[in-house]
Amino acid sequence: MAYSAGASEDGGNTIRALVSLDKSPNYPTRAADGRPLRVPSGRAGVAGLGYPRAVESTLIDAPIVGVTVYPDRARVTRRSSPRLTAGEHRLRVAPLPLGLRRDSIRVGGRGAATVLGVDVTTWRQARSADPQIVALEQRHRELSDELAEVEDADGIEGQRGEFLTRLAERAGGTYARALASGDAAPTDVAAFTDSVAGQLAELRGRRRGLSRRRTDLAAELAAVERDLKAARGKRTPDRLAAEVTVSVAADEAELELELTYLVDGAVWRPSYDLRLVEDTVSVTWFGLVSQNTGEDWPECELQLSTARPAATTAVPDLSPWYLDRFRPEPVGPAAMAAPAGMSPPAPGGALGRSAAPLPRMKESVAQVEQGVSAATYRPARPAAVPADGSAHRATIAVLELPARLDHVTVPVRAAEAHLRATVRNTSDHTMLPGPAAVFHGADFVAATELPTWAPGEEIELGLGVDDRLRVERKLHRRSETKATLGSTRRREVDYRITVANHTPRPATVEVRDQLPVSRDEAVVVRETNLTPAPAERTELGELAWRLSLAPGESGEISIGFRVELAKGVELTGWRE
Repeated sequence: MAYSAGASEDGGNTIRALVSLDKSPNYPTRAADGRPLRVPSGRAGVAGLGYPRAVESTLIDAPIVGVTVYPDRARVTRRSSPRLTAGEHRLRVAPLPLGLRRDSIRVGGRGAATVLGVDVTTWRQARSADPQIVALEQRHRELSDELAEVEDADGIEGQRGEFLTRLAERAGGTYARALASGDAAPTDVAAFTDSVAGQLAELRGRRRGLSRRRTDLAAELAAVERDLKAARGKRTPDRLAAEVTVSVAADEAELELELTYLVDGAVWRPSYDLRLVEDTVSVTWFGLVSQNTGEDWPECELQLSTARPAATTAVPDLSPWYLDRFRPEPVGPAAMAAPAGMSPPAPGGALGRSAAPLPRMKESVAQVEQGVSAATYRPARPAAVPADGSAHRATIAVLELPARLDHVTVPVRAAEAHLRATVRNTSDHTMLPGPAAVFHGADFVAATELPTWAPGEEIELGLGVDDRLRVERKLHRRSETKATLGSTRRREVDYRITVANHTPRPATVEVRDQLPVSRDEAVVVRETNLTPAPAERTELGELAWRLSLAPGESGEISIGFRVELAKGVELTGWRE
């Protein structure tokens, strides 16, 4: 017989169980003689006190056997196999983390039993029972005591040195008088001086040793404090306990009990390695898992899910879409200055081609289960994740994706050519946004951000500067006419852009430049020379050419334009 219980009814044949969230009546906790009494909960009671029959709680071993990590939380699964006799039993699973979402606890499993309820109670303790925290706190106390002893010993040595110094000062006058009167021999003075000097030397040596010991202890104490800070989720002494009440019908039954719950403080983030080899981009997708939930996850089945339980499931509502007549604001003196013309951003990236590297070792990848709106990845091997916030990396997938390579240059901004790859996601994976390290063969060349990348979608990846394509933009000609009576002024320029391909392969280069755009009728811009004709242009004056260059070949682009100014007009925004 299968059974399941939780905070809400799941439908079907699932049994609906009552969950008590620390809402038990305020029963007395001690008898008149001071003996502790078990606090009843739900149907349980304390015999002889007027309450219903008490059901003893039995602590069972339910280790963590699986964890599913979401982008902002985790679902933990514990499992136990108790053997119970007929009757009602109260099974206690503890300790559980204090950050557990109490309404998320679910009980399931198999066996000839019925789940009567699940109580979540707080287990209050004076100190944390976590073995790591206990050991760290004990070590912290030992180091603090030893450091205090060193400080005390150093203080005593300091007082002893002061005493010897004062003794020598006072004895100096006494010995001087004794020598003058003949009551003391010079050898006595020398013996006393040597004795004081020797004691002072030994004292200072001991103080140097104490200083070194103090430094070592302080460093070790700081390391322990860092470990305690990293494990802050486990330092809280209070813990939760789940008490599952079951009724066993058979004389003796072995149950398979499974307890699941959600905890905050756990995350996984995607990370990528992008490696360009010939015309293929190898994408290695990693999942970085970290958690500070308050409990360590032992080596168990770890799954990474792209689902977002916190996201709303409601369909967005539409709001009215209004159109109205434009009513301009009054223009003041501060609004008269027109902003400078816009220019296209320079593409990012960083790399050039190289010879194919030696074959790499294969990497184990995760198994994927595609759901309706999310995917769950199961790494090839179990993993342990301590609750210290450190990141643990698991390989999710290794993808070989075809790429179209070309170069992009914006010489008006920088005389350099960037290698660009247009890559289509031919896999079934929807890759999440995250940081990516770009490699050319075995060489790291850049860091970038990968956007959300759906199956079948093409994206452009900037792969860095290729220094084997030389780009130069020069002012070829410049002329300017002065205004005469009733005439306009003219300023005319010509630029030459040269691109040389020094790679061993043909290269396609996209060259981007621009013409100025007038924002006033008294400023007129006229094209005088665009050779060859651009492949693309926009209303904002942006131009694009595509050059196909063989190895060792060069290409040239000429850009010329003239600016005409009405009489008395001053030009702003000009740049050479």
